[in-house]
Amino acid sequence: MSTILFESPIFGPVISRRLGVSLGINLLPASGKVCTFDCIYCECGLNRERKTDEKMPTVQVVLEQLQACLIRMGQEGRLPDVITFAGNGEPTAHPHFAEIIDGVIALRNRLSPKAKVSVLSNGTQIHKPHIFNALMKVDNNILKLDTVDEDYIERVNRPSSYYRVAEQIEAFKRFNGRVMVQTMFMKGKDFLGRDVDNTSERYVGPWIEAIKAIGPEKVMIYTIDRETPDKELQKAMPQELDAIADRLKREGFDVSVSY
Repeated sequence: MSTILFESPIFGPVISRRLGVSLGINLLPASGKVCTFDCIYCECGLNRERKTDEKMPTVQVVLEQLQACLIRMGQEGRLPDVITFAGNGEPTAHPHFAEIIDGVIALRNRLSPKAKVSVLSNGTQIHKPHIFNALMKVDNNILKLDTVDEDYIERVNRPSSYYRVAEQIEAFKRFNGRVMVQTMFMKGKDFLGRDVDNTSERYVGPWIEAIKAIGPEKVMIYTIDRETPDKELQKAMPQELDAIADRLKREGFDVSVSY
């Protein structure tokens, strides 16, 4: 199995293509994956291959280890640009996510005040008030929207429970601009040989209309960077990503592109 898993609860720092020097927080077990999506491009592998009986780290363990790491990094003169909730699946799946957010913000304010707190999420839990309110507190609330095509989502993101794009877009809009949208553009085939190229107008045009409706503070578009479970997937070309970004910029959006 060539995909990767992250240490828990703290990993890195790593150099993020989108965020800079990032100290990671993985609220999920180090030995497996817990996610409400099962994306065929996930660098952590497929859910069925990453099952684990290990428990998620407690609030106390997360905050104690983060504090120790920030103190050490401060002594070494290399504090992070960002503290990022990511790791082995969906961070908002942790039952004490909101409490941990409060604790992390307090530690950031005391030990690394220039660092931004970021959350990378697939957005499946934002209908829950405590998750929504927690995400409103962070600096970078980064939510996934790879397409607005339901069939594509079922083939590529493969949600494990009820998911409707129209309802997600409405939920994104409730953040009133305090949200960033991240989108994976790629090419190639899925496990059954079906095309997964979402760089064509069929996908890009409706997606841009959704972005306009959401009104995010930033749009992050990127493509495959690490090895994926589905070996037939391919990177989108730089010129394709740039063309999509240019269309968004003409609409007035702040856009970052990671090739």
